[in-house]
Amino acid sequence: MSSSPAVTKVVILGSTGSIGQQALDIIRRNLDSFRVVGLSSSGQNAELFAQQVNEFSPEYVGISLGTCAQDVQMRVLAHAQEHGFSTGQSVTPEFVIGPDASGILAEVGADVVLNAISGAAGLVPTLHALRSGARLALANKESLIIGGDLVRAIAKPGQIIPVDSEHAALAQCLLAGKKSEVKSLILTASGGPFRGFTAEQLRGVSVEQALAHPTWKMGPLVTINSATMVNKGLEIIEAHLLFGIPLSHIEVVIHPESIVHSMVEFIDGSTIAQASPPDMRIPIAWGLGSPTRIPHAAPPCDWSTASSWNFFPVDHHAFPAITLARIAGEAGGSAPAVFNGADEAAVDLFLKGVIEFTAIVPLIERALQEHVDSGHQPGNGLTLESVQEADAWARVRVHELARN
Repeated sequence: MSSSPAVTKVVILGSTGSIGQQALDIIRRNLDSFRVVGLSSSGQNAELFAQQVNEFSPEYVGISLGTCAQDVQMRVLAHAQEHGFSTGQSVTPEFVIGPDASGILAEVGADVVLNAISGAAGLVPTLHALRSGARLALANKESLIIGGDLVRAIAKPGQIIPVDSEHAALAQCLLAGKKSEVKSLILTASGGPFRGFTAEQLRGVSVEQALAHPTWKMGPLVTINSATMVNKGLEIIEAHLLFGIPLSHIEVVIHPESIVHSMVEFIDGSTIAQASPPDMRIPIAWGLGSPTRIPHAAPPCDWSTASSWNFFPVDHHAFPAITLARIAGEAGGSAPAVFNGADEAAVDLFLKGVIEFTAIVPLIERALQEHVDSGHQPGNGLTLESVQEADAWARVRVHELARN
């Protein structure tokens, strides 16, 4: 008599964001395989967050903004009372409130922790998840990029499963050969809303134009980073740290259709590509279930319909962020934290209308160059404190430069 497969316990950090919502959609259709034991959010979208808590009944709920906690708790409690709380048929979760909420939830004993928090704020939860021994489905690329060797030092082999579509694709393509047989990794990029624009044409583009991504629906930070191609620069560093391939052997190609998510070129001339429609549920499902594939995560390609796939080189003059990211990656230490922190600050200023779109990358470059030239790189290994200091310095410096 065969036993039933074990149910995977999942914690989702950043559950109200795009990645978090799509992960819950996958779990909703596979409740025989997954159980949500923890959800965390800032709490700003109180209605959606409360709906998620009420639907999936996690044991733990994290709310990072204390000012939003009461609103979420009242909504959850009202639902519980409507569905039998007074008779013991419905149980409210344990609430964890404050800036450390996501880090605490990362260590509640889940099998998989999906880190879908946006930006550098995801670093501490990533460290907590790795220390807990859980498999880390990592959508928060920034925590690996800025954490660098600090993160890699505590990660067990295979513990980090990338959820970025490009890196999930690379992970699958790399199964086709040995690491010693890899010639290069090739990341694909949609080109964002400004594919084909010259440097001159980028002057004066609006926030609305920059947020109008032609393929993917993402949060504002990632969407703007796609428009500047900072996101692809971050992904080069991420691929280097994840797979141990030298930065000089990681390339980027523009692929507007976003069907081929990345490729691995091997030393015999073969190139292995991972192809699927541009649907983040596929890499999310890989992160949740790896190495087992989750059936029907998203619709596959329609091979009965004629289609064309196009590939173009990157215009590094119009989009210098990729070159700049390579400099940060080669410098190592806290340089990637400065690169990322400066970017997050500059993007925020652009979204608020303080600076032009074309000022984002020059501000990052100025902050990065000052940091590297100053000799402030940590000499005795990266620490959480040195990463946080570099991140904070970069943000302050970008605001100072923008004022000038």
